[in-house]
Amino acid sequence: MNHRIMLVERPDDRLRAVIIEGLRNFNATELVPGHEVEPLAVAIRDQDGSAIGGLWGRTGMGWLTIELIFVPEALRGQRVASRLMTVAEAEARRRDCHSAWLETLNPRASTLYERLGFTRFAELPDFPAGNSRIFLRKTLSA
Repeated sequence: MNHRIMLVERPDDRLRAVIIEGLRNFNATELVPGHEVEPLAVAIRDQDGSAIGGLWGRTGMGWLTIELIFVPEALRGQRVASRLMTVAEAEARRRDCHSAWLETLNPRASTLYERLGFTRFAELPDFPAGNSRIFLRKTLSA
């Protein structure tokens, strides 16, 4: 196969999709055959039904992976993130997940996740400089 390696100055979603699809296909056939990975989303909607925030993740191989959580400023401090997590964890249990994990750069968020039963399993210091990327996990009870 002929090929070239090129730095992409303005990466787009199409290139990302090609890479993700290739990796997912490889993983599904070579590393973890027979294991399905499904997206999981919990939306925060306004009165008109438009999405204004929420939680995005995936389930597979017995794990809930939480990729993104966003709560609009006006809703913070009202336990909205906790409710998002409760809904996601319930669905993960329904999908036979035994555990959940996530990462955050936000020290306040890590405190919230620890209150929700998550424990730190790794920390990458100075990412960004003067802060840390924190990795947390939680065992999901039956």
